[in-house]
Amino acid sequence: MHRVEAPRPGPSASLVGREHDLDRVRALLEGHRSGTLLLSGEPGVGKSALLDALAAAAARDGTRVLRAAGAEFEADVGYSALNQVLLPLHGILGRLDAAAREAVTIALGFGAGPAPERLVVCNAALALLRAAAEDGPVLLVVDDLPWVDRASAAVFGFLARRLAGERVRFVAASRTGVDSFFDSSGLPSYEVPALDGASAARLVDLYFPDLAQPVRRRLLHTARGNPLALLELPDALRADQRRAREVLPAVLPLGERLQSVFADRVRGLPTSTRALLLLATLDDTGDLGVLAAAARARGDDADLVALDAAEEDGLVRVEESPRRLVFRHPLIKSAVVAEATSSARRAAHRALADVLADKPERRAWHLGEATLQPDEDVAALLEGTARLIQDRGDAVAAIAALTRAADLSPRDTDRARRLAEAAYVGAEAIGALTSASALLEDARRADPGHGASLRSANAAVQLVLNSDGDLATAHRLLVGAVEDGEHGFDAEDPALIDALHFLLLLCNYGADEALWAPYYAAVARLRPAPPPLLLVAARTWGDPAHADAATLRELDGIIAGTTQDTDPARIVRVGTAAVYPDKLAAVREVSWRLVRQGRDGGAVRRHIGALMHLNLEDYHRGRWSSVLELSDEGLVQCRQSGYSVCLWFFQFTKGLVTASRGDTETAHALAEAMINWAAPRGIREAVHTALHVHALADIADGDFDAAYRRVTAISPAGSFPPYVAHACWVFFELVEAAVRTDRRAEAVAHVRALREETNVAGLSPRLALLADAAEALVTEDDAEAALLFDRALAAPDAERWPFTLARVRLAQGERLRRARALSESKAPLTAALRTFERLESAAWAERARKELRAAGRVAPHGEGGTGTALTAQEREIAELAASGLTNKQIAERLFISHRTVGAHLYQIYPKLGIASRVALRDALRRQEQG
Repeated sequence: MHRVEAPRPGPSASLVGREHDLDRVRALLEGHRSGTLLLSGEPGVGKSALLDALAAAAARDGTRVLRAAGAEFEADVGYSALNQVLLPLHGILGRLDAAAREAVTIALGFGAGPAPERLVVCNAALALLRAAAEDGPVLLVVDDLPWVDRASAAVFGFLARRLAGERVRFVAASRTGVDSFFDSSGLPSYEVPALDGASAARLVDLYFPDLAQPVRRRLLHTARGNPLALLELPDALRADQRRAREVLPAVLPLGERLQSVFADRVRGLPTSTRALLLLATLDDTGDLGVLAAAARARGDDADLVALDAAEEDGLVRVEESPRRLVFRHPLIKSAVVAEATSSARRAAHRALADVLADKPERRAWHLGEATLQPDEDVAALLEGTARLIQDRGDAVAAIAALTRAADLSPRDTDRARRLAEAAYVGAEAIGALTSASALLEDARRADPGHGASLRSANAAVQLVLNSDGDLATAHRLLVGAVEDGEHGFDAEDPALIDALHFLLLLCNYGADEALWAPYYAAVARLRPAPPPLLLVAARTWGDPAHADAATLRELDGIIAGTTQDTDPARIVRVGTAAVYPDKLAAVREVSWRLVRQGRDGGAVRRHIGALMHLNLEDYHRGRWSSVLELSDEGLVQCRQSGYSVCLWFFQFTKGLVTASRGDTETAHALAEAMINWAAPRGIREAVHTALHVHALADIADGDFDAAYRRVTAISPAGSFPPYVAHACWVFFELVEAAVRTDRRAEAVAHVRALREETNVAGLSPRLALLADAAEALVTEDDAEAALLFDRALAAPDAERWPFTLARVRLAQGERLRRARALSESKAPLTAALRTFERLESAAWAERARKELRAAGRVAPHGEGGTGTALTAQEREIAELAASGLTNKQIAERLFISHRTVGAHLYQIYPKLGIASRVALRDALRRQEQG
C-alpha cells in the first residue's frame, strides 16, 4: 500500500490569513486513513480559494489534479460533474477491462448503449482512478457540491469511502447548511472559518490601500471576516464614499456575487417575514418593541410570529437579554434591502418614523428617506439634525443630511441656503472640494442671488486657496460677503463668526497690515460684543510682537477653558492663537484628541491643524523624530484631501528639523518648494517661514551672510513691522548673523527695537531667553554680557527648549572663549555639545567641538568611538545609511522593520564616536584606514 502525502502549499499559493487552514487541511488529508476531506463554510468564506491553493500546490509537487465544480444549470444533467473529473483520463481508458471501459464511455457520453447500472459506473470510475494512480499520486477536487448532479454525487460518495490506502485523495467543498445529493455522513470534514480581524484588515489593505479609515472600519465590521465580502463591498461604493467624503449607505450594497449567494435565502422567505426583516434592517437597533410597533403602523397583518421562518433558516436569532433581534451576518441585511422594492423601503421608513417620535434624529432620517415630494417640515428636521451631527464631528453625515434637506426644500432660497451650508462643511471640514464646487453651483442655480452668502463665500474661498487662486482674490471675496451680508453683525451668528475666523487666517497669511483694516472694522461692529478669541488671536497670531500683557492674560483664560472643549474648530483656533506665545503645551492633549478623531475619519482640516500645532510644540521640545513622523502624516492628509494650501505647514516643520540636524540640502529644497508655491499666491507668511528654514540651514552651513539676507527679508534690521508675525521667531538668527558678519550696528539696532518697540520677550520664557541672549551678543562689555547670558539661562523651565537652550549656551561659550575665559567656557560648550549630539544636530555639535578645541579642551567626541567592533548586520546598516538610504529603505532591503534599523543606528553611533548619520561616512572611512 502506498501513502499519499497531501500537497504543501508553496509561496505562490499562499492566501491572506489562510496559512493555518491550509496546514490543517493538509494534516487532515495526510492523517485520516480515508483519504477524503470535506470542506464546509458560509458563502464567500474562501472554500474555493483554499481548493485552488491546494490544487496548485499538488500540481507543483507532481500530483495529477482532477477537478470538477457543480453548476446550477447542469444539476439535472446526469454525470456532468463526473465527466469533468474523468475526461482528462480518456487516454488511459484502455487499461480498464471491457465492461468497465464500456460503462465509463457510456456514462460520460463518449459512446452509445444502454445506461449502465450506477454501481457499475462507480466501480469503473474507481478502477480508472487506480489506473491513473499507477503513474503517480492523484488528487480529486470537487467544488460546489450542492450543485453536483445526482448521478455524479452518488459516484463521488462511493469513491470518497473507498480511497483508504490508495494513491488517490478526494477533497470537496460545500456551503454550510445547504442540502445536496452527496452523502457526507461519516466522512471527515473541516469547517472553514471567517478570517480573523488582523487577516481581514491585511486583505483589505492589500487590495484597497486607499480606503479612508472610517470606511475601512465599517467594511471590516460588515464583512465579519468574509473574504468575498471584503473584496466586493468596496467595489460597490463610489469613489467619494471610499474616501469618506460622501456618507455611506445605512446598509452597504452587495456586489453581484454576494447578491447571488445571500439573496437566494431571503428570496425564499414568506412575504410577511421579508417585511419584518426589512423593518428590522432599516431600524438597525434590534429593538423588538420598535419592530412590533412599526409593523402595526404599516397596517399589515404581520406580527413577530412571522420571524419564525427566518429564525428556522438561521438568518436571525432573538437574544433574550435584552430582547432584541440579531442578524446572523450583516450581509443578510444588505440582501434584505436589495430584495425590497423602493416603495417597500419607503413604506418601512415611514412606519419607523411614525413610532420614533421621541428619537428626533432617527425620525428625521427615516422621514427623509420616506418622503418624495418637497416638504419644508421634513427639510427643517433634517437641517436641525445636520447641526447636531456636525457638532459631534461627523461632517460627512452632516453633508448628507443637508443635501437631503435641500432636495426636500419647497423654496429656492432655502434650497440654496442648505446647499451652500453643505458646500461649506465639505470644503471646511473634509476637503471634499470637488463636491463642494458642485454644491455651490447647484446653490447658484437654485437662487442666483445666493452667491454672496457667507457660507457660499467661505466655501468659494476654500476652493480659491486650494487651487491656483491668490490670497488677494480670496480676501476680497470674503470681505465683500461679510460687509454685504444680511447678518446684522450678530455676534451669535455662527456663519458670520466662522467667516471672520477665516478672514483672520487670510490676514495672517498675507502678512500685510493693509489686509487687517476690514477685519477690525467688521469685528468692531459685532453686537452685543465680539467673541474674545477674535480679538486675542488677531494680536497673538496676527501681530504677536506687539501683543501686550493684558492680551496674553486673556489668552491664558481662553486656553484654560479649552481643555474640555469638544468643538474641533474652536480647539484649533485656540491652538493657533497660542502658536507664537509658545503656549501649545496647554492644548496638546486636546490636539491629540483631534488627531485621533482625524485618523478615525473626523474632520480633515482640524486633523491637519492639530498636527501642525503638535509639530511646532514637539520641535521646540526637541521631539524631532515625532515631528518628522507627524509632518509626513500631515503631508499625506493634505494630498489625499485636496488641502494643498496646508502643505507648506508640514514642509516648514520638516524643514526646521532637517536644518537643525544639518541636513541642509533637504532643508533648502523644502524651503524652496514653499516659496515657489506661496510667492505667486501672495501667501507671505509661508514665504517667511521658508526663509526661516533657509536661514537656519545657512547657519548650519556656516554661511551667516546668506542667513542675514534671508531673515532681513522677513523683518529689516532695527524693525518689527506690524502684522509680520514670524519676525518674532527669527530675531535671534538676525542678530547672530549680523554679529558674525560684522554688521554690529544692525545687530544693535535690532536688539534696541526688540526691547523698546515690542513685547517679544514677554510672549514666552523661550523668547525671553533668546532676547537676553541676543542682547548679550551685541553688548561690548564682557562682564555685562556674562550677566545677560546668566539671566537668559535662568529663564523658567529653560530645559523645556533644548535646542534653543543649547544654541544660547554655545553662544555663551563662544563669547567666553573669545574673551579668553577659557576655563569658564568649557561648561556651557560641553553642555551645548551634549544636547546637540542627543538631538543629532551634527553641524551645531561640530561647531561646539571646534570651540572646545580652540579653548584647549578635548572635545568629548571619541573619534575611535567606544572601541567595540560593529557586528556584521550593524556594519551593513551603517554602510547603507552612509550611502544616503532612509531607515525605511534600509528596512525594505534587509527585510527588517524601520524601528529595528533605528535601534541598530542608536547602538552604532557611540561605537563609531559620532552623533548622527551625517558623520557615518567619515567614521566608516576612518575605521577602514585604521
